[in-house]
Amino acid sequence: MERNTIQRDIVMTVLKKLNNHATADEIYAAVRHEHPAISRSTVYRNLQWFCDKGQLRKREIPGQADVYDQICTNHYHVRCSRCGRIFDVDMDYIPALEQAIKDPHGFRFTGHDIIFTGVCPDCQSRDEPL
Repeated sequence: MERNTIQRDIVMTVLKKLNNHATADEIYAAVRHEHPAISRSTVYRNLQWFCDKGQLRKREIPGQADVYDQICTNHYHVRCSRCGRIFDVDMDYIPALEQAIKDPHGFRFTGHDIIFTGVCPDCQSRDEPL
């Protein structure tokens, strides 16, 4: 049995406060703001620990830094094409989608991530033309 550490509690508390799809650097900055003595490596190590334990999921975002997701079940996302923020999409996951792919390359599909694009409400309210 692994023991819970103070640093691990601090990282999880910050993750819950952020409540978004934050990058490791954003999480580190938020942790450092509240606890300046915690090192970058401690934060990164604990993020990996949470991922290994299934309490956090690292999501690869094409063209951007990876983000950490507190929802560990399969689901879809939307990325704002203006600010780049990532949001969850309220849509049922389609587990059989891989079976519909016509693949001439011989892949065995094991899953999928779909990221829709759009403009978030904050960016829409900035009165800039779409």
